[in-house]
Amino acid sequence: MTSRFRYSRWDGTQIGFDYDADSIFEELTDDLLYHGDLNAALRRLMQEGFDDRNGERMQGIRELMEKLRQQRQERLQQHDLGGVYDEIADALKDVVEMERSALDDMLEKARETGDGRRQEMAETTATTKAMELDMMPPDLAGQVRTLDNYEFESAEAAEKFAELMDQLKQQLAQSYFDQMAGAMSNVSPEDMQAMKDMLADLNQMLADRDAGNEPDFDGFMEKHGDFFPENPETLDELLELMAQRMAAMQAMLNSMTPEQRAQLQGLSEQLMEDMDLAFQMDQLGSHLQDLFPQMGWDQRYDFSGQDPMGLAEAAQMMNELGDLDQLENLLGNAASPGALSEVDIDKARDLLGDDAARSLERLSEMAKMLEEAGLINNKEGRLELTPKGLRKIGQNALAELFKKLTRDKVGKHELEQRGTGHERSYQTKPYEYGDPFNLHIERTVRNAVRRHGGGTPVTLSPEDFEIEQTEHLVRSSTVLMLDLSLSMPMRGNFLPAKKVAMALHSLISGQFPRDYMGLVGFGAVAREITAADLPEVSWDYEYGTNMQHALMLSRQMLARESGTKQIIMITDGEPTAHFEQGMDYPYFNYPPVPATIEATLKEVQRCTKDGIRINTFMLDADRGLQSFVERMSKMNGGRAFFTTPDNLGDFVLVDFVEQKRKLSRSRRAG
Repeated sequence: MTSRFRYSRWDGTQIGFDYDADSIFEELTDDLLYHGDLNAALRRLMQEGFDDRNGERMQGIRELMEKLRQQRQERLQQHDLGGVYDEIADALKDVVEMERSALDDMLEKARETGDGRRQEMAETTATTKAMELDMMPPDLAGQVRTLDNYEFESAEAAEKFAELMDQLKQQLAQSYFDQMAGAMSNVSPEDMQAMKDMLADLNQMLADRDAGNEPDFDGFMEKHGDFFPENPETLDELLELMAQRMAAMQAMLNSMTPEQRAQLQGLSEQLMEDMDLAFQMDQLGSHLQDLFPQMGWDQRYDFSGQDPMGLAEAAQMMNELGDLDQLENLLGNAASPGALSEVDIDKARDLLGDDAARSLERLSEMAKMLEEAGLINNKEGRLELTPKGLRKIGQNALAELFKKLTRDKVGKHELEQRGTGHERSYQTKPYEYGDPFNLHIERTVRNAVRRHGGGTPVTLSPEDFEIEQTEHLVRSSTVLMLDLSLSMPMRGNFLPAKKVAMALHSLISGQFPRDYMGLVGFGAVAREITAADLPEVSWDYEYGTNMQHALMLSRQMLARESGTKQIIMITDGEPTAHFEQGMDYPYFNYPPVPATIEATLKEVQRCTKDGIRINTFMLDADRGLQSFVERMSKMNGGRAFFTTPDNLGDFVLVDFVEQKRKLSRSRRAG
């Protein structure tokens, strides 16, 4: 079967590119080049986020944490915890007012009858009951206790009070269940007894573990598993869940004023009247605070809004605030993408929305995707670049620089055919007997179609054949001298220069594989750099630009190579350091002294004698650097380029490829 494809006009809704390891690595490239630390680069990418190739924002941890703080602030500025008892107080006040109205009606009806004894009894009863109502304590628990023992005159008030008590008991029982076993509705006395049994068994398991015995967790879950919809797999997971719920309730108590807290606690004791349940919960709470001291048992929230919350609403709000705190804490402590796998994505979606949840999922997958693509390795918990990753950095740098070049300046210059001793010349000719049969397929088929007409199969004849011309290989040996002195990062030149180094290495190793490329970094002293070390290379924290030492190392490296030899030097400062005979440490002075200039020019002279051309690319060149480079170029015959960080790559890559072509043409002409 043949594959069929359908194409349509872009309307802005289609997804153009997949989120893959290559797109992640592109985002990491600059950071890796500048700092050379893969783990730090991933952490920074996690923190800052990025826009993917579809233009979709990948929110970083900083953005997500700011959203969490905004969500928390919105809740605190909207609601008021006073409603936890205010609505109860208002409901009790309504009951009392209803009862007082009934007493007034009773007196009025007694007066209307004209019966003096009935009127006297009514007045005595009304006075006694009114006094009882007037003497009610100010706290809610005392009011509930008084009304619970009060003989209502109003059947409607008595019924409303009974309904209120049932509702409050249900809410308190619900809050206990929310703490202990997740959300449940319609809590019955049987449910309360089942919860007490569960708490007793759980406390016994903890006592067994403290005594060194193995708790029967499986038996516990078989008996009480319905309480835990999260289905924890270990005792520790179960305890952590319960600690989160109890800590949320404790946060609500901490957030109340002392008067509010006393009101709620007294009301709870008055309504529940279950000492065994209170004992089991206190015992478990003490255990959990010892096991999870980091859970935020002292957390409190400053509510400043106008919307009062009832008890059930407040308990739910505390759970939400606890979830916000937990997610913020997890994000704040995430040192690697793998740590984000612990995030409950569904909960994050409820708190922050779909976009944030999708960003968290993608952030957590970054390291895994890079590892599966073969770009990084996890070595004993630390991520490292693989050889493929090293090549990819150079390819990304090269691709970025080539994007800025116009097509008429330089093509990609790929070396598609690796025959011995030849390179493509990007020209074709009709095939003649004796020519190497390097067939150019596209032009050959085009000749056949032009000659014989369209249709399939295409009929080929010898006169249709067109071949690619090749030229004799010219081997070049290049050493790139990269200035690593402190002025490079201070002036913003380090990243562009290092990016060019990676790009040039990628260009030579990928498209001119027979060429040699060496790397020398120089600051106060010079050192040879391997391609594998290049991504981690950083600047020197010592003052000094020791071109003399760098030229000497480069000359020694090129002495072992054949072909056309050149040094490409990228620098932003004149030489300010040099070695003298017998010195273990370089001499430094700024501005440079004549001895440093002369020592450096002696190395230039030695390079010239060995046939090595020195091409210099100057960044932010001042008068001193220009003067020195002019002397060096006059002595050596190399070329000098005055560049900026923005066009450095254009100059270096174009110059290298153009010189390569010139050498090839001169070899053919010779």
